[in-house]
Amino acid sequence: MMHDAEDARAAMPVIEPSPAAHTYADRRAFLDDPRRKSPWLAAILSAMPGLGQVYVGYYQQGFVNALVVGGLIAVIAGEMIDSDLMGVVGFLLAFFWLFNVIDAARRASLYNQALSGLRPMDLPEDGKAPRHAGSLAGGLALIAAGLVLFGHTMFGMSLAWVGQWWPMAVVGGGAWLVYEDWRGRQGQ
Repeated sequence: MMHDAEDARAAMPVIEPSPAAHTYADRRAFLDDPRRKSPWLAAILSAMPGLGQVYVGYYQQGFVNALVVGGLIAVIAGEMIDSDLMGVVGFLLAFFWLFNVIDAARRASLYNQALSGLRPMDLPEDGKAPRHAGSLAGGLALIAAGLVLFGHTMFGMSLAWVGQWWPMAVVGGGAWLVYEDWRGRQGQ
């Protein structure tokens, strides 16, 4: 039993502090680095969903978070679903909103660790707007949603079916993720 614990400790990777953490001047330079991000400020800014992620430099994640929270609020305010599901959507909204706050603070902390050399990771480029790249799934989802809403506003098409069929959007999203994973594995 004793040998198993020693073997487990020997197999664990040793995390060496970065060379930048060895001298006082290097630590002072890190603390004075204007690129450092405040995890507390990121969390506070995330009271407006996505703003904390944008502050840290993760623009795309920030915009996605804002769209998710806005979409859930629209579903609740527009009463697009049955009252039976309203509690579930409200719970998802509260969970995602709090996740958004925690995620912003965590991203700021990881960003600072990467700046100090403690954690190897790619940092977002300072001040750069997100790259302009398309998304087939996102584009198709927006087209479908736009057509449904256009049919409702222009032709009085009932949206009652949305309350019954909205889980298929979750199934479609899951199928897309499985397909992307499969495609990635085929590329390797």
